[in-house]
Amino acid sequence: MKLVSACLCGINCRYDGGSKPDKKLIDLARAGKAIPVCPQQLGGLKTPRPKSEIIGGTGSDVLDGNARVINLEGEDVTKEFINGAFAALKIVKINNIDEAILKAGCPSCSCGKIYNGAFHGVLIDGDGVTAALLKRNGVRVHDEKER
Repeated sequence: MKLVSACLCGINCRYDGGSKPDKKLIDLARAGKAIPVCPQQLGGLKTPRPKSEIIGGTGSDVLDGNARVINLEGEDVTKEFINGAFAALKIVKINNIDEAILKAGCPSCSCGKIYNGAFHGVLIDGDGVTAALLKRNGVRVHDEKER
């Protein structure tokens, strides 16, 4: 069983109200071999919602209280991102999941590269909040490009 970003399974849960469907991941979910999740929705954010980025660090820094997640309107949505990450972790633990395929470029799900917090499309090294928490708990995490 794998955990998969819901937007990759064609579920319209991205900040812009859309999805990024990936046929192989949709088929995996339909076959009962993957559980789609959207950490932002699990954390209480609506869809659509203003775009968010991590300010002052990475997802690990957010988990450690040293960085924040701020949306384009200047609202602090750190609490929702952390709550969503822990909700995803709970699903992982209940289902004995050891692998996650998460959406690249997302401040929650991105693995290896995140936007730098300036909302100008500049990438830096680091993981999103959920990806960082899952890695801390022994889950192999990669994005849809690496599977």
